[in-house]
Amino acid sequence: MEMQGSRALAATQQQAWEGLNDPEVLKACIPGCERIERVADDRFNVGLAIRVGPVAAKFTGKITLSDVQAPRSYTLAFDGQGGAAGFGKGTAKVELAPAGSGCDLAYAVQAQVGGKIAQVGQRLIDGVARSMAEDFFKRFDAEMQRRYPPAGAPAAAPTPAPERPTIAPWLWIVIAAAVAAVGYWLLR
Repeated sequence: MEMQGSRALAATQQQAWEGLNDPEVLKACIPGCERIERVADDRFNVGLAIRVGPVAAKFTGKITLSDVQAPRSYTLAFDGQGGAAGFGKGTAKVELAPAGSGCDLAYAVQAQVGGKIAQVGQRLIDGVARSMAEDFFKRFDAEMQRRYPPAGAPAAAPTPAPERPTIAPWLWIVIAAAVAAVGYWLLR
């Protein structure tokens, strides 16, 4: 599966970078995110639970960051296991660029899925992945506007900036799409 796109964000490049690297922001924006644990400066363990109708699946995974160029870009490699549901692995390149008073976020994801997930069909998996990406962006935009309201708007309670980079959301989007696709397949 390949997916790429871009999105204009109201947040500045630095604000978006901090949000994309803040585990609490990611937990709030990614449906089903249960945990994000740092195991090294460039490696993380993650957990995700998704419910589709009566079917629930849990995925655990590992993320490795590389080519980190704060606050502009990074590449991440991910490998997630969902037991009988299958697996997902791949890479994602995330780039931020200033644009007016905000910034543009561009992404390119290449992923492979296997097990029962792969039996659902590529077309369905692609559709679910795009839907999950859109849901993530809506939540992320809302969180950034809550944290960094436009001039003249009442400010939200300040949130401390993260101390060091963590995970990008694209792994979660791919894993969540795969889990949703498995749930759909099991419901059929």
